[in-house]
Amino acid sequence: MKFIMTSKVYYEGNLRTRCIHLKSGNEIITDAPIDNFGKGEAFSPTDTVATALASCMITVMGIKAVQLGVSFINVTADVQKTMSKNPRRISKISIVINLPLNLVKKDKMILEKVGNTCPVHNSLDPKLIRDINYNWI
Repeated sequence: MKFIMTSKVYYEGNLRTRCIHLKSGNEIITDAPIDNFGKGEAFSPTDTVATALASCMITVMGIKAVQLGVSFINVTADVQKTMSKNPRRISKISIVINLPLNLVKKDKMILEKVGNTCPVHNSLDPKLIRDINYNWI
């Protein structure tokens, strides 16, 4: 099986990395957070994990919305990451997904189930607390 790279990460110095998505050339900059010797001028690597969970949830929900033939616009997510100290790791990710959509209860339930089973969600350590709320507004 051929190894196909997804991204390349460059250490830029001063606790900063530049991450390149090889297919598109898009870049993400990360910085160490202020509470861990960094400047906090960009997403920290752990911020990207928490944000990736919300992004993945909304993405798969969007895919399912297309399949259901329902509108899925103006959806946002508010993300909060909580770190533990010993060992230093993400201990909790809280997400509120704001859905200004007028859908029937069945479609809401389907979309929530899809969001809760996204690939990132399924890849995270089971010990990681996930506080997920769907705000149907």
